[in-house]
Amino acid sequence: MKTHILALLSSLAITASALAHGEVELGPNGGRILEFSKDETMHGEVTVKDGKFVIALLDKDKKPVALAEQTITANGGPTGKAAKLEVTKADGKFTIPAVKPGEWLILQYKDNAKAKAITARLEYNLDNCSACNAPEWLCKCAANKAKK
Repeated sequence: MKTHILALLSSLAITASALAHGEVELGPNGGRILEFSKDETMHGEVTVKDGKFVIALLDKDKKPVALAEQTITANGGPTGKAAKLEVTKADGKFTIPAVKPGEWLILQYKDNAKAKAITARLEYNLDNCSACNAPEWLCKCAANKAKK
């Protein structure tokens, strides 16, 4: 009986540590990739510059996509108290004020005005990963371990 309980507890601990990072994919500019489609044909690469989130659109091959009719709406803040954030389009990218460390960024992407919105979420966790020393929101340790 004790063996079964120890095995179960070990499994739970391993699972919890793997889920701490999640499956993070980084883009060609070193930013976090968020999925903006149901079939992985549109991605958003989130980077931070001058205290703002910068979101570049990428196709299925992670190549830049020109902005046309696409829109993003954003909310951010502490869990349960998210507020609408201003989104601007400039230089072929979307720009949004960065949320505070530990808060959530919730994006709703649409290809055009008639398209159904795709929701993507990101916890802006600036704590460093003990394994790779990257900020948790950009840590890809779990993704590398899964590939091995």
